[in-house]
Amino acid sequence: MKPNVVWYDIPALDLDRAIQFYSAVLASPVRKELVSGIPTGWLPTEDGGVMGCLCVVPGFKPSADGVMIYLAVNGRLQNAVSAVRANGGTVQSEPHAIGEHGFRAEVLDSEGNCIALHSQTDE
Repeated sequence: MKPNVVWYDIPALDLDRAIQFYSAVLASPVRKELVSGIPTGWLPTEDGGVMGCLCVVPGFKPSADGVMIYLAVNGRLQNAVSAVRANGGTVQSEPHAIGEHGFRAEVLDSEGNCIALHSQTDE
């Protein structure tokens, strides 16, 4: 199945704090860059590419309401949840089964955005 999401932006108030959070949770470094004057952090994919970013844009505010994206932490869900707690995030729901689709944990990131961490296993 080919995904229909082609890109995503996650709003941040403090880019360095958000980069630290996502680098720890994804267990992969988030690269910081200034793009057309906008402070940006490139979020890595499992295969080493990028498919989304953190950004600091006036008027684009973090929120726990609205669309929830799922980020892959396959095979390391428990470690990712621990990294959420250790890096300024809040666990909204502990890892739980989502039927044939694997497992997820819903969390608030360091900026206040609600995201889901997804894994095929409960580890």
